[in-house]
Amino acid sequence: MHENPETAPDGRPPAPAPAPAPEGRWARFRKTPWWPAVVLVFILAAAAGLFAGSYTYTMANPTPHQLPTAVVGSYDQARGRAFLAGLGEALNSSVRTHVYGSRDAALAAVEDQKVFGVFELRDNGRHVLLDVSSASGSSVAELLEQAAPAVGRATGVTVTVRDVNPLQDGDPRGLAIFYISLAAVIIGFVGAIQLSVHARALTPLERIAFTAAYALLGGFAIAAVVDWLLGALDLPFVESWLILAFTMFASGMTFTMFNTLFGRWAMLPTWGVMILLGNPSSGGAVSWPLLPSALGVIGQWLPPGASVNAQHTAVYFAGHQHAFPFLVLAGWALVSCAVFWIWRHRHPGGREHRPPDLAPDGGGA
Repeated sequence: MHENPETAPDGRPPAPAPAPAPEGRWARFRKTPWWPAVVLVFILAAAAGLFAGSYTYTMANPTPHQLPTAVVGSYDQARGRAFLAGLGEALNSSVRTHVYGSRDAALAAVEDQKVFGVFELRDNGRHVLLDVSSASGSSVAELLEQAAPAVGRATGVTVTVRDVNPLQDGDPRGLAIFYISLAAVIIGFVGAIQLSVHARALTPLERIAFTAAYALLGGFAIAAVVDWLLGALDLPFVESWLILAFTMFASGMTFTMFNTLFGRWAMLPTWGVMILLGNPSSGGAVSWPLLPSALGVIGQWLPPGASVNAQHTAVYFAGHQHAFPFLVLAGWALVSCAVFWIWRHRHPGGREHRPPDLAPDGGGA
Protein backbone atom coordinates (compact mmCIF):
# COMPACT_ATOMS: atom_id res chain seq x y z
CA MET A 1 0.00 0.00 0.00
CA HIS A 2 1.36 3.36 -1.01
CA GLU A 3 0.73 6.61 0.77
CA ASN A 4 -0.70 9.49 -1.16
CA PRO A 5 2.15 11.99 -1.47
CA GLU A 6 -0.37 14.76 -1.05
CA THR A 7 -1.39 13.59 2.45
CA ALA A 8 0.48 13.46 5.72
CA PRO A 9 1.21 10.04 7.36
CA ASP A 10 -1.78 10.51 9.66
CA GLY A 11 -4.12 11.02 6.71
CA ARG A 12 -4.45 14.77 7.08
CA PRO A 13 -3.60 17.06 4.16
CA PRO A 14 -0.20 18.76 4.48
CA ALA A 15 0.02 22.29 5.78
CA PRO A 16 0.31 24.89 3.04
CA ALA A 17 3.84 26.17 2.38
CA PRO A 18 4.51 29.56 3.95
CA ALA A 19 4.19 32.47 1.56
CA PRO A 20 7.51 34.08 0.58
CA ALA A 21 8.34 37.19 2.55
CA PRO A 22 7.64 40.34 0.58
CA GLU A 23 10.76 42.00 -0.86
CA GLY A 24 11.77 45.31 0.61
CA ARG A 25 12.10 48.47 -1.42
CA TRP A 26 15.88 48.23 -1.50
CA ALA A 27 15.83 44.67 -2.88
CA ARG A 28 13.27 45.63 -5.52
CA PHE A 29 15.28 48.72 -6.46
CA ARG A 30 18.44 46.70 -7.02
CA LYS A 31 16.61 44.60 -9.62
CA THR A 32 15.60 47.62 -11.67
CA PRO A 33 17.67 49.17 -14.49
CA TRP A 34 18.02 52.24 -12.30
CA TRP A 35 20.44 50.52 -9.89
CA PRO A 36 23.47 50.21 -12.25
CA ALA A 37 22.68 53.66 -13.65
CA VAL A 38 22.80 55.21 -10.17
CA VAL A 39 26.08 53.41 -9.42
CA LEU A 40 27.55 54.75 -12.66
CA VAL A 41 26.45 58.30 -11.82
CA PHE A 42 28.51 58.24 -8.62
CA ILE A 43 31.45 56.42 -10.22
CA LEU A 44 31.62 58.94 -13.08
CA ALA A 45 31.39 61.87 -10.67
CA ALA A 46 34.24 60.45 -8.59
CA ALA A 47 36.27 59.73 -11.75
CA ALA A 48 35.82 63.32 -12.94
CA GLY A 49 37.11 64.71 -9.67
CA LEU A 50 40.02 62.28 -9.50
CA PHE A 51 40.93 62.99 -13.12
CA ALA A 52 41.06 66.74 -12.57
CA GLY A 53 42.81 66.33 -9.24
CA SER A 54 45.53 63.98 -10.46
CA TYR A 55 46.51 66.17 -13.41
CA THR A 56 46.33 69.39 -11.39
CA TYR A 57 48.38 67.91 -8.55
CA THR A 58 51.19 66.77 -10.84
CA MET A 59 51.22 69.42 -13.58
CA ALA A 60 49.74 72.72 -12.41
CA ASN A 61 52.67 73.76 -10.21
CA PRO A 62 55.72 71.60 -10.95
CA THR A 63 58.34 71.91 -8.21
CA PRO A 64 61.87 70.49 -8.27
CA HIS A 65 62.44 67.63 -5.87
CA GLN A 66 65.61 65.93 -7.05
CA LEU A 67 67.44 67.59 -9.92
CA PRO A 68 70.66 65.76 -10.87
CA THR A 69 73.28 68.00 -12.50
CA ALA A 70 76.98 67.70 -13.35
CA VAL A 71 79.75 70.06 -12.20
CA VAL A 72 83.27 70.36 -13.62
CA GLY A 73 86.09 72.86 -13.21
CA SER A 74 86.77 75.08 -10.22
CA TYR A 75 83.67 74.13 -8.26
CA ASP A 76 85.72 73.91 -5.05
CA GLN A 77 86.77 77.57 -5.11
CA ALA A 78 85.06 80.02 -2.74
CA ARG A 79 83.04 81.79 -5.41
CA GLY A 80 82.12 78.52 -7.07
CA ARG A 81 80.93 77.09 -3.75
CA ALA A 82 78.91 80.25 -3.12
CA PHE A 83 77.25 79.96 -6.53
CA LEU A 84 76.33 76.30 -6.05
CA ALA A 85 75.05 76.99 -2.54
CA GLY A 86 72.95 79.89 -3.82
CA LEU A 87 71.56 77.70 -6.60
CA GLY A 88 70.58 75.04 -4.11
CA GLU A 89 68.85 77.62 -1.94
CA ALA A 90 67.02 79.11 -4.93
CA LEU A 91 65.75 75.66 -5.95
CA ASN A 92 64.81 74.53 -2.42
CA SER A 93 67.91 72.32 -2.02
CA SER A 94 66.69 70.07 -4.84
CA VAL A 95 69.90 70.24 -6.89
CA ARG A 96 72.02 67.08 -6.69
CA THR A 97 75.48 67.82 -8.08
CA HIS A 98 77.71 65.05 -9.42
CA VAL A 99 81.37 65.83 -10.00
CA TYR A 100 82.91 64.77 -13.32
CA GLY A 101 86.55 64.91 -14.32
CA SER A 102 85.94 66.57 -17.68
CA ARG A 103 83.28 68.36 -19.65
CA ASP A 104 83.16 65.50 -22.17
CA ALA A 105 82.40 63.03 -19.39
CA ALA A 106 79.65 65.30 -18.07
CA LEU A 107 78.09 65.67 -21.53
CA ALA A 108 78.18 61.89 -21.92
CA ALA A 109 76.16 61.71 -18.69
CA VAL A 110 73.63 64.08 -20.27
CA GLU A 111 73.34 61.76 -23.28
CA ASP A 112 72.80 58.83 -20.93
CA GLN A 113 70.08 60.90 -19.20
CA LYS A 114 71.81 60.68 -15.83
CA VAL A 115 71.98 64.47 -15.41
CA PHE A 116 69.93 67.37 -16.76
CA GLY A 117 72.63 70.01 -17.11
CA VAL A 118 76.34 70.71 -16.78
CA PHE A 119 77.84 73.54 -14.72
CA GLU A 120 81.39 74.25 -15.83
CA LEU A 121 83.00 76.71 -13.40
CA ARG A 122 85.90 78.70 -14.84
CA ASP A 123 88.31 81.42 -13.67
CA ASN A 124 88.25 80.26 -10.06
CA GLY A 125 84.49 80.22 -10.06
CA ARG A 126 83.99 83.72 -11.45
CA HIS A 127 82.36 82.46 -14.63
CA VAL A 128 79.91 79.60 -15.14
CA LEU A 129 79.10 77.96 -18.46
CA LEU A 130 75.76 76.19 -18.09
CA ASP A 131 74.92 73.54 -20.67
CA VAL A 132 71.24 72.64 -20.54
CA SER A 133 69.46 69.96 -22.54
CA SER A 134 65.93 70.89 -23.57
CA ALA A 135 65.52 67.43 -25.03
CA SER A 136 66.09 65.95 -21.56
CA GLY A 137 63.17 67.99 -20.24
CA SER A 138 62.14 71.43 -21.43
CA SER A 139 60.59 72.33 -18.06
CA VAL A 140 63.84 71.49 -16.26
CA ALA A 141 65.92 73.41 -18.83
CA GLU A 142 63.69 76.48 -18.39
CA LEU A 143 64.01 76.24 -14.63
CA LEU A 144 67.83 76.15 -14.79
CA GLU A 145 67.93 78.94 -17.41
CA GLN A 146 65.94 81.19 -15.09
CA ALA A 147 67.55 80.29 -11.78
CA ALA A 148 71.26 80.18 -12.69
CA PRO A 149 71.64 83.78 -14.03
CA ALA A 150 69.68 85.16 -11.07
CA VAL A 151 71.95 83.33 -8.62
CA GLY A 152 74.98 84.46 -10.61
CA ARG A 153 73.99 88.12 -10.25
CA ALA A 154 73.51 87.65 -6.52
CA THR A 155 76.92 85.99 -6.04
CA GLY A 156 78.97 88.05 -8.50
CA VAL A 157 79.34 85.23 -11.03
CA THR A 158 78.72 85.65 -14.76
CA VAL A 159 76.60 82.88 -16.24
CA THR A 160 76.45 81.85 -19.89
CA VAL A 161 73.68 79.45 -20.88
CA ARG A 162 73.54 77.33 -24.01
CA ASP A 163 71.38 74.44 -25.13
CA VAL A 164 73.49 71.45 -26.14
CA ASN A 165 70.54 69.24 -27.12
CA PRO A 166 67.60 71.37 -28.25
CA LEU A 167 64.12 70.18 -29.11
CA GLN A 168 63.08 69.71 -32.72
CA ASP A 169 61.58 72.72 -34.50
CA GLY A 170 58.18 71.06 -34.86
CA ASP A 171 57.98 70.35 -31.13
CA PRO A 172 59.12 73.55 -29.36
CA ARG A 173 57.47 72.62 -26.04
CA GLY A 174 58.56 68.99 -26.04
CA LEU A 175 55.01 67.67 -25.73
CA ALA A 176 54.64 65.73 -28.98
CA ILE A 177 56.12 62.55 -27.52
CA PHE A 178 53.68 62.77 -24.61
CA TYR A 179 50.77 63.17 -27.02
CA ILE A 180 51.67 60.22 -29.26
CA SER A 181 52.26 58.01 -26.23
CA LEU A 182 48.94 59.13 -24.76
CA ALA A 183 47.22 58.25 -28.04
CA ALA A 184 48.79 54.78 -28.02
CA VAL A 185 47.72 54.14 -24.42
CA ILE A 186 44.11 55.31 -24.85
CA ILE A 187 43.47 53.70 -28.24
CA GLY A 188 45.15 50.57 -26.92
CA PHE A 189 42.58 49.91 -24.20
CA VAL A 190 39.66 51.44 -26.14
CA GLY A 191 40.43 48.95 -28.90
CA ALA A 192 40.22 46.10 -26.39
CA ILE A 193 36.89 47.49 -25.15
CA GLN A 194 35.54 47.55 -28.70
CA LEU A 195 36.66 43.97 -29.29
CA SER A 196 34.84 42.90 -26.14
CA VAL A 197 31.66 44.65 -27.35
CA HIS A 198 31.63 44.00 -31.09
CA ALA A 199 33.69 40.80 -31.34
CA ARG A 200 32.65 38.95 -28.22
CA ALA A 201 32.84 35.55 -29.92
CA LEU A 202 36.62 35.69 -30.43
CA THR A 203 38.49 32.82 -28.82
CA PRO A 204 41.30 33.77 -26.39
CA LEU A 205 44.05 33.20 -28.96
CA GLU A 206 42.11 35.17 -31.58
CA ARG A 207 41.57 38.02 -29.12
CA ILE A 208 45.30 38.28 -28.43
CA ALA A 209 46.07 38.10 -32.16
CA PHE A 210 43.60 40.86 -33.08
CA THR A 211 44.90 43.03 -30.23
CA ALA A 212 48.40 42.66 -31.70
CA ALA A 213 47.03 43.42 -35.19
CA TYR A 214 45.35 46.72 -34.29
CA ALA A 215 48.37 47.66 -32.18
CA LEU A 216 50.74 47.23 -35.13
CA LEU A 217 48.45 49.11 -37.52
CA GLY A 218 47.60 51.81 -34.98
CA GLY A 219 51.23 52.40 -34.06
CA PHE A 220 52.08 52.79 -37.74
CA ALA A 221 49.21 55.27 -38.20
CA ILE A 222 50.31 57.43 -35.24
CA ALA A 223 53.92 57.57 -36.39
CA ALA A 224 52.97 58.26 -40.01
CA VAL A 225 50.63 61.13 -39.13
CA VAL A 226 53.04 62.82 -36.71
CA ASP A 227 56.14 62.39 -38.89
CA TRP A 228 55.11 62.15 -42.54
CA LEU A 229 51.86 64.14 -42.55
CA LEU A 230 52.40 66.85 -39.91
CA GLY A 231 56.19 66.91 -39.73
CA ALA A 232 56.01 67.63 -35.99
CA LEU A 233 58.74 65.11 -35.16
CA ASP A 234 61.51 63.55 -37.18
CA LEU A 235 61.11 60.03 -35.85
CA PRO A 236 63.41 57.03 -36.16
CA PHE A 237 60.38 55.55 -37.86
CA VAL A 238 60.67 51.81 -37.35
CA GLU A 239 61.79 52.10 -33.72
CA SER A 240 59.11 54.66 -32.87
CA TRP A 241 56.45 52.61 -34.67
CA LEU A 242 57.33 49.47 -32.72
CA ILE A 243 57.39 51.35 -29.40
CA LEU A 244 53.90 52.71 -30.11
CA ALA A 245 52.66 49.27 -31.17
CA PHE A 246 54.15 47.68 -28.04
CA THR A 247 52.44 50.35 -25.93
CA MET A 248 49.06 49.77 -27.59
CA PHE A 249 49.34 46.01 -27.17
CA ALA A 250 50.31 46.27 -23.48
CA SER A 251 47.47 48.73 -22.85
CA GLY A 252 44.92 46.59 -24.70
CA MET A 253 45.91 43.41 -22.92
CA THR A 254 45.84 45.20 -19.56
CA PHE A 255 42.15 45.98 -20.12
CA THR A 256 41.55 42.41 -21.28
CA MET A 257 43.16 41.14 -18.06
CA PHE A 258 40.98 43.41 -15.92
CA ASN A 259 37.92 42.40 -17.98
CA THR A 260 38.71 38.80 -17.13
CA LEU A 261 39.09 39.55 -13.43
CA PHE A 262 36.39 42.18 -12.88
CA GLY A 263 33.94 41.78 -15.75
CA ARG A 264 31.89 44.85 -16.61
CA TRP A 265 33.80 46.98 -14.05
CA ALA A 266 37.13 46.46 -15.84
CA MET A 267 37.22 50.08 -16.96
CA LEU A 268 37.73 51.27 -13.38
CA PRO A 269 41.17 49.70 -12.74
CA THR A 270 42.21 50.34 -16.36
CA TRP A 271 41.35 54.02 -16.10
CA GLY A 272 43.06 54.25 -12.72
CA VAL A 273 46.32 52.66 -13.84
CA MET A 274 46.60 54.21 -17.29
CA ILE A 275 44.95 57.63 -17.01
CA LEU A 276 44.68 58.76 -13.39
CA LEU A 277 48.11 57.50 -12.33
CA GLY A 278 50.09 56.54 -15.43
CA ASN A 279 49.80 59.55 -17.72
CA PRO A 280 50.40 62.36 -15.18
CA SER A 281 53.45 60.52 -13.80
CA SER A 282 54.87 59.50 -17.18
CA GLY A 283 57.30 62.43 -17.38
CA GLY A 284 55.97 63.44 -20.77
CA ALA A 285 54.26 66.71 -19.89
CA VAL A 286 56.34 67.48 -16.79
CA SER A 287 59.83 66.02 -16.38
CA TRP A 288 60.18 63.52 -13.57
CA PRO A 289 62.50 65.73 -11.38
CA LEU A 290 59.59 68.20 -11.12
CA LEU A 291 57.01 65.57 -10.19
CA PRO A 292 56.22 64.56 -6.60
CA SER A 293 58.93 62.08 -5.69
CA ALA A 294 56.70 59.01 -5.32
CA LEU A 295 54.98 59.64 -8.66
CA GLY A 296 58.30 60.13 -10.39
CA VAL A 297 59.29 56.60 -9.31
CA ILE A 298 55.93 54.90 -9.82
CA GLY A 299 55.44 56.39 -13.27
CA GLN A 300 58.49 54.65 -14.69
CA TRP A 301 56.94 51.25 -13.86
CA LEU A 302 53.64 51.89 -15.67
CA PRO A 303 53.02 51.55 -19.43
CA PRO A 304 52.56 55.30 -20.13
CA GLY A 305 55.85 56.20 -18.42
CA ALA A 306 57.72 53.32 -20.05
CA SER A 307 56.40 54.37 -23.46
CA VAL A 308 57.42 58.02 -22.98
CA ASN A 309 60.88 57.01 -21.76
CA ALA A 310 61.54 54.66 -24.66
CA GLN A 311 60.19 57.09 -27.26
CA HIS A 312 62.03 60.04 -25.77
CA THR A 313 65.35 58.22 -25.92
CA ALA A 314 64.70 56.96 -29.45
CA VAL A 315 63.98 60.47 -30.77
CA TYR A 316 66.55 62.59 -28.91
CA PHE A 317 69.25 60.25 -27.62
CA ALA A 318 69.95 57.83 -30.45
CA GLY A 319 72.45 55.17 -29.48
CA HIS A 320 71.68 55.51 -25.77
CA GLN A 321 68.50 53.43 -25.58
CA HIS A 322 67.85 51.60 -22.30
CA ALA A 323 66.31 48.17 -21.79
CA PHE A 324 64.27 49.16 -18.73
CA PRO A 325 61.21 50.74 -20.44
CA PHE A 326 60.93 47.78 -22.82
CA LEU A 327 61.09 45.37 -19.90
CA VAL A 328 58.28 47.30 -18.21
CA LEU A 329 56.07 47.11 -21.30
CA ALA A 330 56.94 43.43 -21.77
CA GLY A 331 56.13 42.72 -18.14
CA TRP A 332 52.68 44.28 -18.36
CA ALA A 333 51.95 42.54 -21.66
CA LEU A 334 53.13 39.10 -20.50
CA VAL A 335 51.38 39.24 -17.12
CA SER A 336 48.16 40.44 -18.75
CA CYS A 337 48.27 37.69 -21.39
CA ALA A 338 49.04 35.06 -18.75
CA VAL A 339 46.21 36.12 -16.44
CA PHE A 340 43.78 36.28 -19.37
CA TRP A 341 44.84 32.85 -20.62
CA ILE A 342 44.77 31.11 -17.24
CA TRP A 343 41.33 32.49 -16.34
CA ARG A 344 39.98 32.74 -19.89
CA HIS A 345 36.82 30.87 -18.86
CA ARG A 346 35.89 33.94 -16.79
CA HIS A 347 36.16 36.35 -19.71
CA PRO A 348 32.70 37.49 -20.87
CA GLY A 349 33.54 36.72 -24.51
CA GLY A 350 34.50 33.57 -26.40
CA ARG A 351 32.57 30.86 -28.19
CA GLU A 352 32.19 27.13 -28.16
CA HIS A 353 34.09 25.31 -30.90
CA ARG A 354 32.07 23.06 -33.20
CA PRO A 355 33.30 20.77 -35.93
CA PRO A 356 33.23 22.76 -39.16
CA ASP A 357 31.06 20.19 -40.95
CA LEU A 358 28.16 20.46 -38.53
CA ALA A 359 25.39 23.03 -38.61
CA PRO A 360 24.66 24.97 -35.41
CA ASP A 361 21.66 22.72 -34.61
CA GLY A 362 23.63 19.54 -35.24
CA GLY A 363 21.42 18.61 -38.21
CA GLY A 364 22.06 18.38 -41.91
CA ALA A 365 21.82 21.05 -44.55
